[in-house]
Amino acid sequence: SQKLSHWRARGYAVASLNYRLVPDATVEDQASDVATALATLKRQAASLGFDPDRIALVGHSAGAHLVALVGTDPQWFDKAGLGFEAVRGVLLLDGAGYHVPSQMGENARLLGDTYRQAFGPDLKRQLALSPTHHAAAPNAPAFLIIHVDGRADAKLQSEGLARGLRQAGTAVGLHAVPGRGLRGHMEINRRLG
Repeated sequence: SQKLSHWRARGYAVASLNYRLVPDATVEDQASDVATALATLKRQAASLGFDPDRIALVGHSAGAHLVALVGTDPQWFDKAGLGFEAVRGVLLLDGAGYHVPSQMGENARLLGDTYRQAFGPDLKRQLALSPTHHAAAPNAPAFLIIHVDGRADAKLQSEGLARGLRQAGTAVGLHAVPGRGLRGHMEINRRLG
């Protein structure tokens, strides 16, 4: 609630988009939920009192993966009746699943079951759900990727996505913030989320 008060005092409108969870839903369902919720918000902008042409998608952790996927793979906005111009940009906070196959290998010991449940064993599907795999244009207009400095997987994944987006000509900011491991992963959301 402090974050909402902070943003609102500076003139920002904030909507928290929810999505269905694995295992009752798929990652594909989740990406669709994000795009559909955005389309609904844009349709209701006048009655809700915000500018529908000045929207940024923000996500932390799994949410960062989802907004990165929606911001790089046009099928999700297309299905919701939108294009990439629906948002001004995408802000990612300490995501680590931007290239799913490599993340499943890097984090197998810690989060292997979680990733297998979400993304399954099929490499083609894992790539289809990897924002880095979709980083070639078109993309959302701009990305700001922030990761915890002392979290190696998030750093590698963030740098890889930034590199792919830059090669496509997409505007990208990449920043590390102090922190270590899962404690830093939680702190980035408390401080910046």
